[in-house]
Amino acid sequence: MPLEIRANIADPDGFYQELIDSQRDLEEGQAELMNCKLVLILANHIGDREVLREALKRAAGKPD
Repeated sequence: MPLEIRANIADPDGFYQELIDSQRDLEEGQAELMNCKLVLILANHIGDREVLREALKRAAGKPD
């Protein structure tokens, strides 16, 4: 399964608002920890190491 890089979330603005709202009452460190947990939960859901490797490269701004 290749990494999906096109917009693929129904109502992306709504999702972004949910993400912001979920961290609204958290301290900065708590929000960072939540983001780390979210990354690991979603990585586990994806499960494909090649897809995850490509996502890591893209997130770090490394060339293909």
